[in-house]
Amino acid sequence: MNIYDIARLADVSIATVSRVVNDSPKVSEKTKQKVRAVMEEQNYTPNVFARGLGLNSMKTVGIVCPDVSDAYMAEAVAYLEKSFRNYGYDCILYCSGYEYESKVKSVQMILRKKIDALVLVGSHYAGDGGEEDIRYLSEAAEKAPVFLINGYIRCPGVYCVLSENYQIMYDTVCALTEAGRQRILFLYDSHSYSATQKLSGYEDALRDNGLPVVEELKIFTENKIATVRENLLSKEGLSFDAVVATDDGLAVGALKYANKKQLRVPEDVNIVGFNNSELAVCCEPELTSVDSRSDALCKTAADSLMQLLEGKSIRHKRSIRCHLIKRGTTNF
Repeated sequence: MNIYDIARLADVSIATVSRVVNDSPKVSEKTKQKVRAVMEEQNYTPNVFARGLGLNSMKTVGIVCPDVSDAYMAEAVAYLEKSFRNYGYDCILYCSGYEYESKVKSVQMILRKKIDALVLVGSHYAGDGGEEDIRYLSEAAEKAPVFLINGYIRCPGVYCVLSENYQIMYDTVCALTEAGRQRILFLYDSHSYSATQKLSGYEDALRDNGLPVVEELKIFTENKIATVRENLLSKEGLSFDAVVATDDGLAVGALKYANKKQLRVPEDVNIVGFNNSELAVCCEPELTSVDSRSDALCKTAADSLMQLLEGKSIRHKRSIRCHLIKRGTTNF
């Protein structure tokens, strides 16, 4: 039994339940009696989430990301910290790594700090969306509202803000096929929700344009430029006329491969990266890349979180449109 169950049984919002817990004067005596009756009937003991929404706020937000040395995550964490500070909230940051047990432990540890809300940066925290993978998130959401950036799960108390990765990948691959590209390589380095959405967009675009999905053109590799180049060089007979990658580092590795094989870019091979990072402008030719708009993701998450803590209703899922930034590695 959690705050959502009490709100549902009493036919009120979770913010109203929180105000009742804190004996707020903003709630009528009639509503207070109704909610308290449900709480007593269900033997409900208010938790830190209920208290945090009301008068006893700790004014602290917890942020967890896998690796703050990652450029994308570092940028997201910096934006979130600045946004919450402007709202008058402090932040606590934990770096969890990518292993499941480490992620669970990090979430449990940061919740002991009595935070008002928890923000998870990256779709890795959603796993494959299965019940076992997200159990620790549903348990966390009983203690504090959870915001998941660039991932999606259906779970009470977990609010998701994500980029439209499927659509931008679908549109990009369609544009490549319309420009005559027939063998499009897909490079990826994880099985996260975000990567899975990109893969689905890639495959659907091929099918919808009458091209086969060729397994040998889907390559999983470590996201290190030199490693990508060497992996591609090691595959005898591999041929492709375009590359789409789930990260700029992977795309730059493909560009290094093309240079080694004396392939002209973009004439012989088009290459598209993802995240529009500094890497995109540190290579020659400069890299066409998808801007996943991490600033918009983080702003939406921060603003929505504050609205929730103020007792307002918010959507459980918000999506942000991506932009393709064309540079020298494509000519469509």
